[in-house]
Amino acid sequence: MSLQMLTYIVVGSSFALYIGIAIWSRAHNTGDFYIAGRSVSPLANGMATAADWMSAASFISMAGLIAFLGYDGSVYLMGWTGGYVLLALLLAPYLRKFGKFTVPEFIGERYYSKTARIVAVICLIFISFTYVAGQMRGVGIVFSRFLEVDVTIGLSIGMGIVFIYAVLGGMKGITYTQVAQYCVLIFAYTVPAIFIAIQITDNPIPQLAFGSEITGTGTALLDKLDDIVMSLGFNQYTSGSKSRIDVFCITMALMAGTAGLPHVIVRFFTVRKVRDARLSAGYALLFIAILYTTAPAVGSMARYNLINTFQTGEVGAPDGNLVYDERPDWFRTWEKTGLIAFEDKNNDGRVQYYDDNNPLFAAAAERHGWKGNELQVDRDIIVLANPEIAGLPNWVIALVAAGAIAAALSTAAGLLLVISAAVSHDLVKGIFVPDISDKNELLAGRIAAAFAILVAGYLGFDPPGWVAQVVAFAFGLAAASLFPAIFMGIFFKRANREGAIAGMLTGLLFTYGYIEFFKGLFLKWAGAPWGVNTAEHWLFGISPEGIGVIGMCLHFAVAITVSLLTKPPPPHVQQLVENIRVPRHTEIHP
Repeated sequence: MSLQMLTYIVVGSSFALYIGIAIWSRAHNTGDFYIAGRSVSPLANGMATAADWMSAASFISMAGLIAFLGYDGSVYLMGWTGGYVLLALLLAPYLRKFGKFTVPEFIGERYYSKTARIVAVICLIFISFTYVAGQMRGVGIVFSRFLEVDVTIGLSIGMGIVFIYAVLGGMKGITYTQVAQYCVLIFAYTVPAIFIAIQITDNPIPQLAFGSEITGTGTALLDKLDDIVMSLGFNQYTSGSKSRIDVFCITMALMAGTAGLPHVIVRFFTVRKVRDARLSAGYALLFIAILYTTAPAVGSMARYNLINTFQTGEVGAPDGNLVYDERPDWFRTWEKTGLIAFEDKNNDGRVQYYDDNNPLFAAAAERHGWKGNELQVDRDIIVLANPEIAGLPNWVIALVAAGAIAAALSTAAGLLLVISAAVSHDLVKGIFVPDISDKNELLAGRIAAAFAILVAGYLGFDPPGWVAQVVAFAFGLAAASLFPAIFMGIFFKRANREGAIAGMLTGLLFTYGYIEFFKGLFLKWAGAPWGVNTAEHWLFGISPEGIGVIGMCLHFAVAITVSLLTKPPPPHVQQLVENIRVPRHTEIHP
């Protein structure tokens, strides 16, 4: 059976499963639509949270980052993992005890202000649409390669699937769909990793193969990878080139951003009680760890296999490079997507792949008649192309396609639902039409979800960057806007509405402005050239991916200062904060 037909069968079967679950668990009221009726078990919620959390950035892009950046790519691994621990310990149980539907609803009531609630909705929309752009790019990549259809058609299919189980099922449908998606994505991620680990090291456990010797060489995988990449002018794989302050800021921005992501926080509103929220957080961390501890091994093995494809003899020798006309089938198929490209700059018919940004190596390459690196490889294809590069069976390649789509769609659905809830529950019911009926609010939520899906699809057609980078921007926005407001809302009774509003606006505007200046995301979507892309202009040497930390510090400083200079919150609000923080013998489950 051909790879394309097998992929259609595997991906189509997974879609049928998701739609069947959505129909079985469709929402009948707003409680089902927003928080799954608070009836989800801790184990199921843990799996759903893991699927919601492990987006296309985790499945598709993180190992690609590690493959190309080496040690520097570990900041994403540390930040995303550490952030989940921060969320589970400091925020999730307290927000569940508060017992509301959405994050803006918590902020509106905690800060006794409709204005604060509206500002929180604005922050949420900025974060969620930035994040969902990365997910839809992942969907486009998978469809364009594995189903061999136009990206427009592929994205339309993905949007249709999400539309069915998000609009029909709401949070209840999404939750049980995400349980299935977790099973698909984790199986799809680990099976190829096990195959390739055996191929390279004879060790079937990827986490151990990462530090093992390459079969028959007596050389450790990482040592060999260091030698190869340095021979091609790249930085040593196991050492970093980023400044310490940038590493710290990116890690912290990802951690705090994780704790401020509304689509992850809302997952803890779906369980019956506070104890279940803590328990489901533990399960989710376990399920997440399976993929996150595998990613470094996948990245290193993928980089090793990729370079070996193009170096057919001694590394760096003029006649040791792959002859373009003899390129393998996987190279030919990925070329059609435009995500890998070859330009024969010296007309010798061979693929020169090296770091032409390294002046010493570039000068040496010129002596061989080379005129620059001729190969461009999009880092987002590494996980998807890895099984093909390694020559694994077609069923494994088809499984990876299904897993990648599951990862992207699970997170996209969660993001679209929080956007829908923000519009229907926080704006329509909370601000404009307080007396709206439950039935009409449910209808408004479904209309908002449908509109959000259309916007997300548009962002997928013209994404602003590679997946993990775009997602990192979303985390920075969350770290600077929502995380401090939620944290102070729980642990700082003196925080008031004036401080919260000023802090959220300061953090959001500063962080978005910095990202816009250096990356020009909005203007790129609008078709205007913009963006200062040189690190020499960065504030304190901090990249746009890490600037959320400075935005977060500004948020805290402004919010605390304004709160102390204005009237304290009313006594009933301070008592509310006390009730959230202090354990009670008897829990009330609203």
